[in-house]
Amino acid sequence: MTHNTVSRRKALAGIAGFGAAGLAAPHVASAAAHGTNWKIQTSHTGGIGLQTFKDWCATITEKTDGELAFTPFGANDVVGDFQLYDAVKNGVLDAVNPFTIYAQGIIPAATFLTSYPLGLRNPHEFDVFYFGLGGLEIARELYAAQGMVFVGPVHHGPNIIHSKVPIRSIDDFRGLKMRMPGGMVAEVFSEIGAETTVLPGSEIFPALEKGTIDAADYVGPAVNYSLGFSQVTKYISMGPAGFMSLYQPVDIMDITVGQPSWDALSPAMKQFVEMETQWYSAHHHAAIQKADQEAWAKFEADGTEVTRLSQDDVELMTEVAVPIWFDYANRDPDAARVFKIQLDYMMSGSLGYVTPEQIEGLTLNL
Repeated sequence: MTHNTVSRRKALAGIAGFGAAGLAAPHVASAAAHGTNWKIQTSHTGGIGLQTFKDWCATITEKTDGELAFTPFGANDVVGDFQLYDAVKNGVLDAVNPFTIYAQGIIPAATFLTSYPLGLRNPHEFDVFYFGLGGLEIARELYAAQGMVFVGPVHHGPNIIHSKVPIRSIDDFRGLKMRMPGGMVAEVFSEIGAETTVLPGSEIFPALEKGTIDAADYVGPAVNYSLGFSQVTKYISMGPAGFMSLYQPVDIMDITVGQPSWDALSPAMKQFVEMETQWYSAHHHAAIQKADQEAWAKFEADGTEVTRLSQDDVELMTEVAVPIWFDYANRDPDAARVFKIQLDYMMSGSLGYVTPEQIEGLTLNL
């Protein structure tokens, strides 16, 4: 037996003792004889995101001495992105790694379980929301009503805008034909004068190439470079230094599991999956940011210019976004409940993103 195997078993023994009273390490080891294999699909289509997901899944068997294994699938390998939750509910998949915003069709509050325009702006702020302010408990309550378990958030990274023309202030969005993901993001940009349209990712390049659109939001630099965006645009628009994206600064994915698959795990394994989700979130985020650093040099070599909005633009766009936040929150009682936690945080001395003057006359239906 190798030293690493002994260490892993000691770690699992510690999880067992900490996570379930009276559960001893031998239970974890004996379960290896009848291990569980989960089919889990991500929303990543390729690149560093998909590779990081597959690499993580490949570690689970060894880490659990065979008690649990993950068989990974990329986007659309088993079902389409918008069928992920149905697949979990009917047992076609045991678990999924989707972009959390995809849940808003069945859980309206999911709009606020992920990034939204000018809201929480850094990964650690969402960690505070989920793990310090009760967000995880609410998410699990809402997912449980759908027969699913929200294990935890997975950090991705900011989305950026590629444009054929320079965008140096919010005035430059007026009349700009833009691909946007719809929903709250599109409403904010429509309010500042952009002409927004919804296109799937596969249609962005040809639309930019033909001039059907002037600009497009999509994910981060590494993925966007691989899609050839530097060939059909000259500019990347971002917020002020340290604020890459005004409209989706912290794209969030998650790990969601079907209730029967979750219930079949031992208490020790449930805690193991929770801990692994946090590990995966940190390493997933870091791997994507590392790839992004390499992509910036490639964009520069291709002659792409980065333009940045000002802090004044941030404040103006926040004023536009705030009433739209309230509109979406008031469409669903649980959305209002989640948003209220984040609003209080954003108005606190910790952040100060929102002032009392900006919410004057606006109410939440709690």
